[in-house]
Amino acid sequence: MSGIRVALPAGEVEVSAAFESPDEPWAAVAIAHGAGAGMDHPFLAGLAAGLVEAGIAALRFTFPYREAGRRMPGPAPHAIATWGAALADLAERAPELPRFAAGKSYGGRMASTAAAASTISPAGLVYLGYPLHPPGEPAKARTAHLPHVVPPQLFVAGTGDPFIHPLTQLEEAVASCQDAEIAWITGGGHSFEIKGAKRPADEVGAGLAPLLAEWMRGVIQRPVA
Repeated sequence: MSGIRVALPAGEVEVSAAFESPDEPWAAVAIAHGAGAGMDHPFLAGLAAGLVEAGIAALRFTFPYREAGRRMPGPAPHAIATWGAALADLAERAPELPRFAAGKSYGGRMASTAAAASTISPAGLVYLGYPLHPPGEPAKARTAHLPHVVPPQLFVAGTGDPFIHPLTQLEEAVASCQDAEIAWITGGGHSFEIKGAKRPADEVGAGLAPLLAEWMRGVIQRPVA
């Protein structure tokens, strides 16, 4: 366990982080937690372990509000600054590797916001349960910034996720992006739980790792324009 220094308007803070790597990684990824759970949530721990098994170094980190013991996210600029610091930290740990950004729900949305503002420029971004809008409020879509994201984007989405219903709204948002696609998880909820097929959260997270690894490898192997 090690910390990441983040410069905020009120001063510098340190947030917790955990870095895991296989012996010979071929890529690296920074992983952000969702609004209501920290970086040690079993889903993220399982995802990181699965990515390491697939040959990818994984850096999980904490947003400042969570580090301070608060449950509600702080201002968006704080999260954007944290994303910038996390990818800078990852660049020091894995300077020769393609580096990606991934986030669960809120963490992924903040990654997209940081990318749209050019605060971060990863090789690609992965959103695990992108919170397109609050459940039952499709009119409050959080999509205006997505067309400004330049790196490739992968939306991993459960068809039963109330944050993206109607599903066509997510499809339209993705179609408006410069380079984006959806990986549907049939029957999956916001945390990819499936009714009638209860599994531990760490197993659910680890189970998504091969999908992410395949997409990342495809991004890396794209011909240079």
